[in-house]
Amino acid sequence: MSVEHASMRIIDGYARGGMDLAADEVWALEAHLEACGVCRDRLSAAVTAEAPAVAALVGTVWSELEPQLAAAAMPRQRRWSAWLSRWMTPTMVPWLAMVVSVTLLALLLDLVDTGSGEVSLVLLLAPILPVLGVAASWSRGLDPAYELTASVPRAGLYLVLRRTASVLAVVVPALLVAGWVTGVTAVQWLLPCLAFTSTTLALGGVVGVTRAAVALAAVWAAAVVAPTLATSRTTFALQTGSLPVWGLVLALGTAVVIARRGAYSVLGAHR
Repeated sequence: MSVEHASMRIIDGYARGGMDLAADEVWALEAHLEACGVCRDRLSAAVTAEAPAVAALVGTVWSELEPQLAAAAMPRQRRWSAWLSRWMTPTMVPWLAMVVSVTLLALLLDLVDTGSGEVSLVLLLAPILPVLGVAASWSRGLDPAYELTASVPRAGLYLVLRRTASVLAVVVPALLVAGWVTGVTAVQWLLPCLAFTSTTLALGGVVGVTRAAVALAAVWAAAVVAPTLATSRTTFALQTGSLPVWGLVLALGTAVVIARRGAYSVLGAHR
């Protein structure tokens, strides 16, 4: 397939059912058709020429559906809902609410001074909280349409990055407000937060995003949260001196995600 448009060989083969096309050619064509009206018109003409029975069936179905579709025009609020569904699944809403609630609870405990000394619970939880939302956004068990989602042309890295961005767009502002109220500077947790998110996605291409998120959350709780609360001291992992290390982790995680971008289009990534 050329850079600009699909070749007639691929379009004609797709019109005949795609049996004589390679799987990657079918995938590339379907992804290309989403944004190319010219090739959609060429495919329509090819279907009429190569499969007249299919064209006749489509015409019959469309003639029956068109009046009903016109009568049931999508209201404005549903258009907003349809746009929102491109970025997240309905199951993400309670998980995001839970993450924000944990942030508010940590803020409350910081403000009432629970005796943890110089340790801020907001600072302790901020790096790992977005990971919970990412796990929910790409969970096979929480997405009732996961098989359908994983089979569409845009189901790979494009979709997982969209859902991750929607999680960060909700969680990071809440953490910024909580950090501002408690006096925790964003530089101490924002880079670790992004590093954890990229590492979750990188490991998710191997063991599944949900499993990677749970594993990293458990490691963070055992290696950082528990010792910090026990000693009432902010560990090196959350001090400004550790930022170059977190930057390196973020760069490595991003590189792995890009290198293994094809792994997110299979059902295993939903585990």
